[in-house]
Amino acid sequence: PGNRRPFHPRPGSCGYSDCAAASGNLRGVLLLRNADVFSPRALGLQSLLIGGGTVLWMGSGRDLPALPAALAAGVTEIDLAGLRLIPGLIDGHVHVTGGGGEAGFKTRVPAVALTRFTLAGVTTVVGLLGTDDVTRGPRDLLAQIYALREEGLNAFGYAGGYHVPLATLTGSVRGDLVLLEPLLGIGELAISDHRSSQPTFDEILRLAADAHVSGLMTGKAGVLHLHLGDGSRGLDFVRRALSESEIPARVFNPTHVNRSKALFDEAVALAGNGCYIDLTAFPVEDGEDAWSAAEGLQRYLASGAPADRVTISSDAGGCLPCFDAEGRVSSMNVGHSGALLETLRALADGGMPLETALPAFTANPARLLRLARKGRVEAGADADLVALDATGGAHTVIIRGEIHVREGRAVRRGTFENR
Repeated sequence: PGNRRPFHPRPGSCGYSDCAAASGNLRGVLLLRNADVFSPRALGLQSLLIGGGTVLWMGSGRDLPALPAALAAGVTEIDLAGLRLIPGLIDGHVHVTGGGGEAGFKTRVPAVALTRFTLAGVTTVVGLLGTDDVTRGPRDLLAQIYALREEGLNAFGYAGGYHVPLATLTGSVRGDLVLLEPLLGIGELAISDHRSSQPTFDEILRLAADAHVSGLMTGKAGVLHLHLGDGSRGLDFVRRALSESEIPARVFNPTHVNRSKALFDEAVALAGNGCYIDLTAFPVEDGEDAWSAAEGLQRYLASGAPADRVTISSDAGGCLPCFDAEGRVSSMNVGHSGALLETLRALADGGMPLETALPAFTANPARLLRLARKGRVEAGADADLVALDATGGAHTVIIRGEIHVREGRAVRRGTFENR
């Protein structure tokens, strides 16, 4: 329409009608009306035409361009009746194969099913390996990424895992990043943690260089996604790398930085030097030496640090253990992607405008991960969209033009979720 590129239907584009829940496989073009769009910037009421997995046009309903008769006949309209429409959430730290294993084989967390993401408003995930990179390896990770893609989710991953030397598929981590399309960087490499392999500074620097050069060769993110434990060294290695090497600051991407207040302060300072930092939406008890993701984002933005250098992820599928003084698991929880919308609700309850909170879940991770067509609502972007209900839950979830959730119910499920 207009000056946009013409629409050419492709196999796999999908719409929704009243019988979509039964068939789960209808094809067509979607017209969303009366959506209160946050792009993440607040745009007010808009209509959107979606086809071929893309937002083809967005504007006021009265300006909808005339469509060819053959195309108009296949358009399915959905009236969102003023619901807030946001970009699909990007969960940049997910144990898609399941994490855990720190307290025996019985504590290995199962792989995460499709609707655990879609019902939480998540349309894109980045999978990784954690403490157990022995019984679960890069083959398992890549296979699960492909499985989620086949089920309709946008799925990517990180090469390697917690420990050095990294487990690879091609024989080198640079080979994995260059030759395996879904892999965007290296992670989650553990530092300042008793579960890490205690990597040296030189090893960290070499891996950061591999990530960076691979990114240059492929146009991928090329980041080193660093798991931060509660060790006293904190972010020392990253500060030293920024002062002693030529590697760009954006390559170093520390996560879990809200796990202690001192670590958070270190991370905010690094963001001022060009790093992207990642807050984890894990539960925080009253009086705990940690910030919740909501409190962390509020404090980060109030600090004056660059608003586009902070992201929030869930650690979904990962074990969230507590350890005693001897390093043994004393209790555990499991991360879930629903923590992202819970964090958005907490931010709203705290008075933060939606357009201020949203970038940390959408536009910022898309920029970090170099997913150029994601993280925003506009013509030409991927049709990854979430309509929020009055409580902030996921009312409608669309992934590349296909509806996965309608009126809070999954209309498409993973292969084994109905068995």
